[in-house]
Amino acid sequence: MTWTALVKAQPRLEHSVEHLGLIAIMICVLGRAWCSLYIGGRKKQEIVSSGPYSLCRNPLYFFSFIGAFGVGAQTGSLSVGAVFAIACWIVFRIVTNREETYLTSVFGDPYRTYVARTPRFLPDLRLWRDEEELTIRPAFFLRTVRDGLVFLLALPVFEGLEHLQNLGWLDAIILLP
Repeated sequence: MTWTALVKAQPRLEHSVEHLGLIAIMICVLGRAWCSLYIGGRKKQEIVSSGPYSLCRNPLYFFSFIGAFGVGAQTGSLSVGAVFAIACWIVFRIVTNREETYLTSVFGDPYRTYVARTPRFLPDLRLWRDEEELTIRPAFFLRTVRDGLVFLLALPVFEGLEHLQNLGWLDAIILLP
């Protein structure tokens, strides 16, 4: 494909990537809300190991990676989406190391057992375990939903930047796939 053909094909691909990004953001918001139903402020009091926390130790972060990809995809570029997701992973990797040190010091062997059987970030669906009943803390649920909705700010921000480009006020330095 020639450069000219790639540039002409870009708008069609751009909108598909943006739509994929919006789907990723919605998965992020819903996934984070689902996680909050299980953890709901109990993170430092007990080891939560059911529901999404039976699949991986950090499902909130996993869904944040998806959301970060979605934010980056609002540029119309899969590459930028991937860079955003990787950057998010790097930040949460550092945060997770600190959290795991803390949780190990507080919970000891029960936490080490949980760590040994449950992946850090990438969910393993074969590990699913659930509770018969959950106690929901609405304030935590609503806060998590509100925090997740921040990801949606990417839509008007990147649409605004695209509009400024169309007006000729901003120039694209490089086109990424």
